[in-house]
Amino acid sequence: MSSYEQLHRQCRTLENLFDTKLNSYSQLVSTISRPSEDVEADGSRERWKDLEMETEELLEKLEEMNEQLAALDSETLSQSMLRAIQRHRELLQDNSRELKRTKASVQNALDQANLLSGVRNDIDAYKSSAADSLLGERGRIDSSHRMTDDMLNQAYETRADLARQRSSLSGISTRMTNVLNTIPGINNLVSMIKSRRRRDSIILGVVIGVCVILILSYLW
Repeated sequence: MSSYEQLHRQCRTLENLFDTKLNSYSQLVSTISRPSEDVEADGSRERWKDLEMETEELLEKLEEMNEQLAALDSETLSQSMLRAIQRHRELLQDNSRELKRTKASVQNALDQANLLSGVRNDIDAYKSSAADSLLGERGRIDSSHRMTDDMLNQAYETRADLARQRSSLSGISTRMTNVLNTIPGINNLVSMIKSRRRRDSIILGVVIGVCVILILSYLW
C-alpha cells in the first residue's frame, strides 16, 4: 500500500509536469510560424530542442512509474487503486500520442519557417541584385551624360573658334576690298604716265624729223 501511494503521487506529479512542459512545447508552433520570427537568431531552435528533450524525459519517467505500478500485486490493491492504475496507463498512452502529434507540428512549423526564411533570403538577394543593376545602369547613364556634356562643351568651343575665324576672315575681306578699291586710281596713274611718255616720244620724233629735213634742205 505504501509503494502504491508513493508511485501514485509520483505519477500525478510527473503527469502535471508533463502537461505543463507539453503545453510550452506546443506554444512553439505559433511562435515559430510568425513571419517576423527569426528561428536561428532568437534561439527558438535551441528552446525547441530543450523542451522536446525535457518532455521526452518526463514521458520516459512516466513509463517507468506505470511499469512499477503494473508490477504491484493486484490482489493487495482495491478496485479504486486498480482503476487509478488503469487511468495512469491511459493517460500515458494519451500523453505519448499527444507528444508525437506536437513533435510533428513543431517540425512542420520549423520547416515552413525555414522555407519562408529561404524565400525571404532569395527575395532579398533578388532585390540586392536588382539594386546593384539599377546602380550600375545609373552609373552608365551618368557616364553617358558626362560624355554628352563634354561633346557639347567641345561643340561650343568649336563654334566660338569658327566665330572668331569668321570675324578674322571678315576683317581680311574688308581690307582686301579696300585695297581693290584703291587699284583703279593706281591704274589711272600708270595710264597717265604711259600716255605722257608716248606723247614725249612723239614730240621728240617730230623734232628730230624736222631737224633732219632742215639739214637736208640746207645741204641741197
